[in-house]
Amino acid sequence: MAGTAPYGSIDNAALAIEGERIAWIGTAAEGRQQAQERRMPVSDAAGLWITPGLIDCHTHLIYGGNRLEEFEQRLRGASYEEIARAGGGIQSTVRATRASSREALYDSALARLTCLMADGVTTIEIKSGYGLELAAERRLLEVARDLGEKQPISVKKTFLGLHSLPPESAAQRQRFVDEVSGPWLNELAAAGLVDAVDCFCEGIAFSAAETEQFLEAAKNLGLRAHVHAGQLSEMGAPQLAAKYHALSADHLEYLSADGARAMAAAGTVAVLLPTAYFTLRQTTPPPIALLRDAGIPLAVATDSNPGTSPCTSILLAMSMACTLFGLTPEEALAGVTRNAAQALGVLEDVGTIEVGKRADLAFWRIERPAQLCYGLGGNPRAAVMYRGKIREASAQ
Repeated sequence: MAGTAPYGSIDNAALAIEGERIAWIGTAAEGRQQAQERRMPVSDAAGLWITPGLIDCHTHLIYGGNRLEEFEQRLRGASYEEIARAGGGIQSTVRATRASSREALYDSALARLTCLMADGVTTIEIKSGYGLELAAERRLLEVARDLGEKQPISVKKTFLGLHSLPPESAAQRQRFVDEVSGPWLNELAAAGLVDAVDCFCEGIAFSAAETEQFLEAAKNLGLRAHVHAGQLSEMGAPQLAAKYHALSADHLEYLSADGARAMAAAGTVAVLLPTAYFTLRQTTPPPIALLRDAGIPLAVATDSNPGTSPCTSILLAMSMACTLFGLTPEEALAGVTRNAAQALGVLEDVGTIEVGKRADLAFWRIERPAQLCYGLGGNPRAAVMYRGKIREASAQ
C-alpha cells in the first residue's frame, strides 16, 4: 500500500524482518540469494498475497449486554432517534455495562476481538463511552488496556467522554459536560488510559458548543481527537473537528462542501462506517465524490457496537464500503491499512509495508487484492504476523 503501482503491489517479492521491524524489501531472487549468503532462515509464502496487518480504527468493542430488543423495534418501524429518546439505545447499554464486572467485560470483548483478529486485524481502536460515570469509564479503558497487553494486537484507547447524557444528569447537563471535560479527563489521562478523545456531536447527543468545550480541554492536555460527525444531521461537526485538527471525523453521512474543505485543510481523515449505515437502513450515504475531490483520505472501520453495528468483521465492512458507498477495492484496502493508520496517528509505524515499519502483516489465499472485498462471510486469511512473529492459532 505504498508506491505508484495499483495497491502499491510488488510481484514475486521478498522481505526481511529483523526483530519487530521490516529491514529490507526486494525481489524473491534477491531475497533467496541474500538469505543463502548470510545463512538466514527463510519462510516461503509462495502463492500468497501479503498486505499490511489490517486496522480497525473505530470500535466500541467493550460493553455489557446486547440490544436485541432494539433490533426488533427497528424492524417494526421505530427509528434510532425514537428509541434513544424513549430511554433505549445507548442508555440501555450503559445500564448493562455499569452492572457488568471487569472480568465479564473483558471476556465478552475478547470474544469479539478474536473475530476481528481472525480477519487479519493487528491494530484496533477501542472507545469507552458506555459507562457515563467516572468509575465505569475508567473500567472500560482499563479493559481496553488489558486486551492490548494480553493479546497479540495493538490497542489504541479512546475516551468517548461525551457519548450520551446519563439520566441522572438530565437536570444538570452543563455540570456533566464540565466534569467530563475537567476532572474526569484529567484523571484518566494522568493514569495513562487515554490515547485520544471522542465525542458524539449530534442532535440526540451533544451540541457543537459542548463538543468544543471537551475538545479544548483535550487540546490543553496534548491529546488528539476524533469526532462522531454528521451521522444523522449537519451540525457543523466536521468543521469543528478540523478546527481542532482532529485525527478523524467519523460517519459523515451529512457533510457540506465547507466541512469537506475544512477537513482537507486540517488533514483530518474521513472514517466511513458502512455497517452502521446498513444496520440503521439509512438512505443518505456519505458524499464520496465530495471527499475524493477534496483529497481527504478515506478510512473504513466496523464501528463494532451493540446497537447500530454489531459487526465483528473488517472484511465485511470493506465489502459494504464498496457496495453501499461506491469505494473501489483499492480504496477499501487503503481504508483499513494506510488511511486507518493515519486516522489513529500511527502511520509512521504501521499501515504500509515499508522498511523500518513494524512487521504487522496479513497473508491471504487470494487471486488478487480485490478479492478481500468480494466475499460475503468468507475469510481467505492464511496467517497473520504481529511484531515479526506469526500469531498463534489460539490467539486468532
